[in-house]
Parts: sequence; C-alpha cells; structure tokens
Amino acid sequence: MGVHGSSLSAHPGAVQPPLESRRATMRDVAALAGVSIKTVSRVVNGEPRVSADTVARVQAAADQLNFLPDAAAASLARGSRETRTIALLIASVGNPFSSAVFQGVEEVASRRQVAVFAASTEGDPATEEGLVRAFLSRSVDGLIITPTAQDHAAISQLIGPNLPSVYVDRDPTGVEADIVTADNRSASRTATEHLMAYGHCRIAMMADTKEISTAADRAAGYEDAFSAAGIAIAPELMVYGIGTITDAEREMERLLALPEPPTAVFASRNMAAIGTIRVLQRHGLSHQVALIGFDDIETGDLIDPPMSVMRQDPIAIGRLAAERLFARIDGDDSPPARYEVPAVLVVRGSGELAPVGVATKAAR
Repeated sequence: MGVHGSSLSAHPGAVQPPLESRRATMRDVAALAGVSIKTVSRVVNGEPRVSADTVARVQAAADQLNFLPDAAAASLARGSRETRTIALLIASVGNPFSSAVFQGVEEVASRRQVAVFAASTEGDPATEEGLVRAFLSRSVDGLIITPTAQDHAAISQLIGPNLPSVYVDRDPTGVEADIVTADNRSASRTATEHLMAYGHCRIAMMADTKEISTAADRAAGYEDAFSAAGIAIAPELMVYGIGTITDAEREMERLLALPEPPTAVFASRNMAAIGTIRVLQRHGLSHQVALIGFDDIETGDLIDPPMSVMRQDPIAIGRLAAERLFARIDGDDSPPARYEVPAVLVVRGSGELAPVGVATKAAR
C-alpha cells in the first residue's frame, strides 16, 4: 500500500495541492532549481560529488520555498536510524529549576541541530512511564530523565540497554546510566555550618520526602554539620514531606509554636523557602529568624532581608546532562559515572542573622 501511494504521488498526472497551502517538498525544490530529486537529496544530506554551483542553486530554491528537510527521511537516506530528536522528562515545567535544566539541554541540542521533546511528570510514576513509552514510540535517540521515584529498575528495563539515557537531579536505583546532580550533601553541610557560625543551634530543616535522593542527600549534609560540631539534633526540627508552598507554611507555623522554636531555617528546596518566608513575614520575624534556601528564587534579592541561598546551576546541570547523552549516542561506552555540579553559597542577609540577643564573631 505504501509503495502504491508513493508511485501515485510521483505520477506526472497526479494533482498536487497548491504550494501555498502545503509544506514544500523535495520535488518542489527540484523543479525550481532545475535538478533531479536525487540531486536535492544529495545536497540535503551533505553528500560529496555535487558541484558548488548545483549546491548553491538547490539551497537558493530551498530558501525561496521555505523548505524544511524531513529529518527521519534524511536519516533513512543516509542508512542511519537516528531521528535527531531527544526527550527530556522534567519534574514540573512550573518549577524554575526544571525550566533552567531544559534551557541547558536545549543549548547543547541546538548546536547539534537536534530537537528536544520535553514533558513534565509532576512527580507521578504512572505519568512518567506513559511519557517514556510515548517517546520510545517516536524513536528518540536518547532520554534525559528526572526520576519520579528512587527505584527506577522498571523504567530502565522499559528503555532497554541500547537506548542512551542520562538521569538528572536525583539518583535512581536499579539503573546503569550517567547521573548529573548538584553536590547536594556537601552544599547542605556548608549551609548549615554557615548558620552555626552565626550562633544558631536550633536550626530547622525543611525537606522533600525521604524517598527522594536529593532530599536524603541534603538531610545527610545537615546531619554532617551537627555531627562535626558535636551538637545534638532536635528531631522535631527535621521536617520532611514538603512538596508544596502550602506544606511549608503549615509546618513553619507548627515549628514557631514549639516551646523552643527554631532560631534559623535551612529550606532545602525553593518551595520550602517561599512558604517559610511567608510565615516569617506574617509573624514579623523576618529579621529575627535566619534563613538559607537551597535553590535561588526569582525575587530572592528583593525580599527584606534578601534571601541567602545555596545556588545551584541548573543550566550547567542541563548542559552536562545533554553532553553526556550525546557522548553516549556518539558511541562512548565507558562505565556509567556520577557527575556533581557545585552549588555556591550566596550571602545576602537572611542567613547572616544571629539569634536574638546573641553576638558572635561571624555576626560582628
């Protein structure tokens, strides 16, 4: 049936829709340039043995007709199975971190003239599986995934051993693939020790669910700081399950109602930082309770006091993830590795508040 359809469209007497109402084809370019369709194909695929004059004529005709080559057809013509497309699964398009990762991936892909299909999983494993299946059906050349769950063995099996994949932000188990993240544990220790340097011992930690490797690593960094300082952690100050700004507001209200409320907060994700700021402002405590966030927020420098943060570089994470994926697509068969992009402490004021009535060397 496909052969019949092809020969019908090639028949001299076949009626074609007006060019203005359809996408230009190689046949249109060939007719305008006065060459054969095979010659146009050779020019499109960059094949040798085509004169410079013919190449120029074909390119001029293609430009005039706004001709866009069919990447899949071009791959077939070259005997390649590449589609010049990759897929990116991010946690949420509404999360600035995810959007910045997308930007970094696109920068690298565009230099290679590769299209990026992106979609949000919203943290739902079923949605993630459905999207992976959808992208596989489109024969993408590789996948970059922010995993929704720690155990990713089923998704890894679905992808198979031959399709390159790279994971970002979170460490999945049951996967043999490159992983690109921030240096979550060491950066969180730095944030906590910075608060301690200003005299804080009762430091609350607001984190995502324990099952997410990012949250677990940042909690481990928080604990490392207390262990190194020889200070016992108050269990009631370690808060998990902060998935939304509303969650953070609710838990911060609870923390402030404790007999001994925290004098500082380490908000290990941006949603937690925003919720914390809202509650501190409501209670008039913005200049009394210190705060350091992990991830910057767009208006972090405009808040009073401006918010100190451990600033990740999600664009760099996206770039590195894309570079690793293309290296795998190009044949790199070295053992999978874990790559960490350093986070940087940005001092603005909110993380440099000493406990009320306490003067420290750092504060002075």
